[in-house]
Amino acid sequence: MGTTQLDTVPEPKYWHLKTVLSEALDSEFSVGEILPNERDLAARFGVARATLRQALEQLELEGRLQRRRGVGTTVAPPRMGVAVASEQHTWPGAAGDAWQPADCVTAPPPSAVAQILESGPEDRVHIVRRSRVTHGQPVAAELLYIPASSVPDLSGIDAPSGTARARAVLRELARLDLEGEDRAVELGSARADDAKELDRLPGAPVLVVTTRYFAEGRTAAVSVATYRADTCRLTFGDSGGVEIHHDPERRAS
Repeated sequence: MGTTQLDTVPEPKYWHLKTVLSEALDSEFSVGEILPNERDLAARFGVARATLRQALEQLELEGRLQRRRGVGTTVAPPRMGVAVASEQHTWPGAAGDAWQPADCVTAPPPSAVAQILESGPEDRVHIVRRSRVTHGQPVAAELLYIPASSVPDLSGIDAPSGTARARAVLRELARLDLEGEDRAVELGSARADDAKELDRLPGAPVLVVTTRYFAEGRTAAVSVATYRADTCRLTFGDSGGVEIHHDPERRAS
């Protein structure tokens, strides 16, 4: 085969630096240790600070490093094992659900969610906010969008807001016969509200898992769950389920 144009492109300097830094993390630093400041690191490796930042951002994306408010850049702990999906389809809030409801409001959903729900731009839906903690560490935040048509009997429940309202919405949703669900996973950047809840900086890499729940021949609910990319390693099995695995042999990835 002939050489393609891509074969002749040299490796970017930041990518080579990322490899060197990764080796240094394995040999010189322990989990949780704070890295020297950018000026010292750039001087040590003989690179511009812009190049160093690119390498650090890539290592953060890969889960090797964490940027922490008021602390700096630290070596990341091993990823945690958190199951995203099981082979059995269940409604959110079912027995064994690891998510904890925090609040519920009624408001128009984002346009992308409205399209999935086939609702109008001003149609208000129930928005349940939930969080997930593993080993005492926040790993994910979720917004669950449920149209009024999926919980028609909710009006008679005296729970105007808060956790009680969230639980009531989930109980009513579970009265429907769940016909199926599908998921999409994509890489994204943490918005300010998600970053605060996940103890990350705005713009930190996250994994966004969007789930559609089907009942009565339509989309009955949409979940948008934001996972910390530095804690999650996703694999896809034959069953179509998505799991986050924890490898205790890996020190900082």
